[in-house]
Amino acid sequence: MKQVDIKDFSVDDLTEKFAEQKDVLSKLKLSHAVSPIENPMQIKLARRTVARLKTELRKRELQAK
Repeated sequence: MKQVDIKDFSVDDLTEKFAEQKDVLSKLKLSHAVSPIENPMQIKLARRTVARLKTELRKRELQAK
């Protein structure tokens, strides 16, 4: 998910997507710990998506103040 796409979401959508992506990341990490997943780059992409969402949420929180 690109930053351009993330900027178009509302705060509620951002919160929902953040929770979803965090779950995806934890499942990927668990799957990789049990047996190596086919494409470990998925973990990197999921982690970056979580960071982008969290950054946008924090940015909007600071703007609201």
